[in-house]
Amino acid sequence: MEERYQPARIEAKWQRIWEEKKSFRVTEEPRLQKYYLLEMFPYPSGRIHMGHVRNYSIGDVIARYKRMRGYNVLHPMGWDAFGLPAENAAIERGVHPAKWTAENIAYMRDQLKKMGFSYDWERELATCDESYYRWEQLFFVEMFKRGLAYKKLSNVNWCDRCQTVLANEQVEAGRCWRCDSEVGMRELAQWFFRITAYAEELLEDLDRLGGWPEKVLTMQRNWIGKSVGAEIEFPIVGRQETLAVFTTRPDTLYGVTFVSLAAEHPLSLELCRGTAQEAAVKKFVEKVTKTGQSRRTADEAEKEGVFTGAYCVHPLTQEKLPIFVANFVLMEYGTGAVMAVPAHDQRDFEFARKYSLPVRVVIQPEGKHPNSDPMDQAYVDEGVMVDSGSFSGLPSAEGKERIATYLEEKGLGKKDVRYRLRDWGISRQRYWGTPIPILYCDGCGMVPVPEDDLPVVLPKDVEFTGEGGSPLAKLPKFYATTCPRCRGPARRETDTMDTFVESSWYFARYACPDETRAPLDKNRVDYWMPVDQYIGGIEHAVLHLLYARFFTKVLRDMNWVNVDEPFTRLLTQGMVIKDGAKMSKSKGNVVDPGFLIERYGADTARLFALFAAPPEKDLEWSDQGVEGAHRFINRLWRFAFQHRDAIIGVTADIRRPEKTVAAQSLRRRIHRTIKRVTEDIEERFHFNTAIAAVMELFNALTLAGKEEAVWREAAPLMKGGIETIIVLLYPFVPHFAAELWESLGHPEDLKTISWPAYSEEALEEAELTIVVQVDGKVRGKITVPGDAAQEFVESRALADPKVSGFIRGKTVDRVVQVPGRLVNIVLGR
Repeated sequence: MEERYQPARIEAKWQRIWEEKKSFRVTEEPRLQKYYLLEMFPYPSGRIHMGHVRNYSIGDVIARYKRMRGYNVLHPMGWDAFGLPAENAAIERGVHPAKWTAENIAYMRDQLKKMGFSYDWERELATCDESYYRWEQLFFVEMFKRGLAYKKLSNVNWCDRCQTVLANEQVEAGRCWRCDSEVGMRELAQWFFRITAYAEELLEDLDRLGGWPEKVLTMQRNWIGKSVGAEIEFPIVGRQETLAVFTTRPDTLYGVTFVSLAAEHPLSLELCRGTAQEAAVKKFVEKVTKTGQSRRTADEAEKEGVFTGAYCVHPLTQEKLPIFVANFVLMEYGTGAVMAVPAHDQRDFEFARKYSLPVRVVIQPEGKHPNSDPMDQAYVDEGVMVDSGSFSGLPSAEGKERIATYLEEKGLGKKDVRYRLRDWGISRQRYWGTPIPILYCDGCGMVPVPEDDLPVVLPKDVEFTGEGGSPLAKLPKFYATTCPRCRGPARRETDTMDTFVESSWYFARYACPDETRAPLDKNRVDYWMPVDQYIGGIEHAVLHLLYARFFTKVLRDMNWVNVDEPFTRLLTQGMVIKDGAKMSKSKGNVVDPGFLIERYGADTARLFALFAAPPEKDLEWSDQGVEGAHRFINRLWRFAFQHRDAIIGVTADIRRPEKTVAAQSLRRRIHRTIKRVTEDIEERFHFNTAIAAVMELFNALTLAGKEEAVWREAAPLMKGGIETIIVLLYPFVPHFAAELWESLGHPEDLKTISWPAYSEEALEEAELTIVVQVDGKVRGKITVPGDAAQEFVESRALADPKVSGFIRGKTVDRVVQVPGRLVNIVLGR
């Protein structure tokens, strides 16, 4: 053992040993309880960042800890390797996406290995490999046959700069999540996954996810957005058809004063055709459809509209109601038409005020006279129904049900359930993604690529001009093909799949990445799935997690998996913050993990990332914190080096009872530390407090180690304390701990050592009887805990009733203690 801690040498040594021995390779062992630990896999951008370090350090602690508890742990790593940045790099730098991606993967893999993460690298996968996406294409074909994959004309979010469609979740404040350009609307023929077919199950099964953060569950419930209400028919004046609207508030039906349509509604232009309003409506529709949905629905957005010139009839009062096109009504919600109740919906209220439309109150708070006060905003809460025909006087909650039932009985509407969730648009007009395995034949229509012809391989010889659109559409040798049914000419689909498709099933493929005959080996998948602990950022609460849940249910129904949900527990770690902002290149506040490894070692970087904050909280970067973590590791190294000769031939023992008070107290602290660290990892993932407990134990050992008598009388306990610290720290700083363990004479690999167990008996505090003297004469006795501090013992002695009488009215000069035996109170003269 060298006197000086040398992280570069130590870390390289143990990484080499772990790789040579395949220390973290795992196979299915039915005799062992499995534990599947997974962090969200990264996009190969070229460099890992401190967010990666924190995320993967959290996962590595859990993985190493669970192995020491006897679990068969699957801890894999791979690459979410398709995506637009690779295509942008091809345009900007002239580097092919495949080459750019492969080079980035190689570099990042090396960085992750230098961090010492305990991955089973034999299970590594990259979603851009045809050995992966061929099975994704097979799933698509099966979904197409089942009606879960379909194509239709749709108004979609469109980014002009990226020349591609964006999902609603990829539009942030009206701008593209990738390039920050303004997003507009465009009508295109797009492929969709019918996620709405699973809407109710996706919603109900959230109640089964007790290991997920409530915040994420709430976000998913809101995104699915179940609404219970009624669909009501409003006859259109002068036409045979009716206008269907969906509402969650049928109790406000008598308050309707107009009807609003989405700009994309088929009747928006139809109703005004050939009228004086046609030009105005057309101009307004064109303006609105170029505006992103998030901007249209923002609370602060001005509510605008145009009258179509048409009217419909109120189904109960027979009143003629004007029909408007409004910018805040979306085709994706309900039927794309809403009954406007200005008195009880704030958006309708603002719209009515702007265009001088009637506001009719039909719900009043309990005990308030109808229309007693002028309204300055809509009343949106429940209350008592007023001016509502025979339903007046009913509580609004009861009125909802009564009016819906009445409409259904009269054939004027029906009870209905709608969801905010829309089908998942997966078409992307770009190259670097999984080709959609569909052919177009003039005679046969849309034809799925036969299974034997999969994969549809993404060609490498494409040209990137930066002009937008997919290069595949300009490559005849890719798109020109033969129909497998009629053998006539056919054209391949040139859209590729949204990259969220790849990340919606990768966790199942990790169970059997070497399977070549099928997408999944069901036996191995059944052993490992579901993932016991998933770790990733809160930003994926909707985008990725909802899609992964949906895809798992689809694979279940295809009989590829036997689970309903992919992830049993979810941990959403906080961000890494520096100078008050999230670390990012654009803000110039990035800390390079490579610099930390080179200067301090990977274990210091890991220790700081785990100690600075609880995993779910944001971590504020601190150079002083990194230095502090490094100092602690060096102090522990020096302590072990200084006392190595005193303990190298001693058998460690923290179980045997100790004779002295100091040794008893130290033994108790060791067992308390084991208990606390175990609970902090097992129950709460509070790694920061676990590390703090180990530091406190080390301080106690350091203090005890200053007494030669302790080494002479309790060397087994001292060695046991040192080894306990090493074992407890192993999941956090594995290279450092492994080297110390070996240096103390242990030939076996530390990763094979069982997690230490604490003794309930050792946790109990022994009580001591202390003699109290005043000026050398015995005046009383007190009982104190065995590990009581000297200040506590002194205060108890001074307060004892039998002693206090001898010192009342006198000055205490000093208090002398013989620890564990005697207190002598010396009075002033």
